[in-house]
Amino acid sequence: MQSGTKKDGRPRGRPRAYDPEAALAQARDTFWHNGYAGTSLDDLSAATGMNRPSLYAAFGDKHALYLQTVERYVEAGRAAMDAALGETLPLAEALLRVFDGALAWYLPPRAAQRGCLLIGTAAVEAVADAAVRERLAAGLRAFDQAFERRLQHALRQGELPADADPAMLARVASALLHSIALRARAGEPRAALRATAAAGVALICGTAVQTSAPSKARPIRG
Repeated sequence: MQSGTKKDGRPRGRPRAYDPEAALAQARDTFWHNGYAGTSLDDLSAATGMNRPSLYAAFGDKHALYLQTVERYVEAGRAAMDAALGETLPLAEALLRVFDGALAWYLPPRAAQRGCLLIGTAAVEAVADAAVRERLAAGLRAFDQAFERRLQHALRQGELPADADPAMLARVASALLHSIALRARAGEPRAALRATAAAGVALICGTAVQTSAPSKARPIRG
């Protein structure tokens, strides 16, 4: 005989047994590899291990999820730059640490060369998507500002000529970072990219450009 209290049936829906940070990282890597337009909801579902209703419940639609991955990417990049640009290091060494860290992201071991998520994907979508354009502009400003703060410190410490313009040199450093990202995505060898970074840092610091000859380049993949 059943009691008057109805027993609970099986729980409805999927339990929240996912790691939001891990899911965002997996979604980020999928967008990074395929681009925004080339990434489907099925791709995101497969990458995160979450079905479509769970993805929508956790992050919103594909567009909202992409914007979140871009924001997290910029935050992580800014934090990494701040850590690399230590004021106790000589300026050239600090700048090179930024580029070495960027190359580690752009050229992951045992994986395809991917360049920068922001430059490689957001720059394409920004033409027609105001929200992406806003995130892209904010990301570029964040990187400019990280460089500029360190360059202002270098100016105060006499590491740069008295008439140096930290804001403009910061934009040059950012432009170099973006160029290396594009070349990395195009398949240019690490040695050549590192040599380009070293030459750019020397120019920013006002020192002689001294770089070892890059190793023999392999064909650039299209």
